[in-house]
Amino acid sequence: MKKPQTLSLQEQLLKSGLSNDAKLKQVKAEKRKQTKLERNNGVETVDEVKLSAEQLRQQQAERDRELNRQRKLAEEQKALAAQIKQIVDLNRIAQDANGVAYNFTDANKVKTLYVAEKVRDALSSGRAGIAKLENRYEIVPAEVARKIQIRDAASVVVLNEASQDLAAEDDPYAAYQIPDDLMW
Repeated sequence: MKKPQTLSLQEQLLKSGLSNDAKLKQVKAEKRKQTKLERNNGVETVDEVKLSAEQLRQQQAERDRELNRQRKLAEEQKALAAQIKQIVDLNRIAQDANGVAYNFTDANKVKTLYVAEKVRDALSSGRAGIAKLENRYEIVPAEVARKIQIRDAASVVVLNEASQDLAAEDDPYAAYQIPDDLMW
């Protein structure tokens, strides 16, 4: 069995008619001149093709780093949203459709939740808060609302500061009851 003969690129180009002997000699002469200059002068010639390829590789690497950074940031935000959702789902306080209306503002719009009287008092006094989860509002204890606020401050819509009942002895209005119809 005969081994197939391998031809060099130059021979293949000559055989196919894409090149001729004159071009081949010219390329060889230029190559010899270049190597001789490098050897004699110690000067290295700059290969534009290699230089542009290196620049392209560096630009691609920079783009890849930026894409990876953005992807990582998106994954972190997604994980944070999942944590907040889990915290809210595990600690939410039930709303009462037949309860008292509790009004609050979110993005300059007044929203209403119906809750039990005890929950409304907890919201007013700062023992509970309201967290926005996707497009719904959930009531959570104040400690949970603070944990959520640490992760994402925009998720907590209502968290009143715990007010201390300052029923001082010299308060002239301490003996008066607040009417029930003064809710907003």
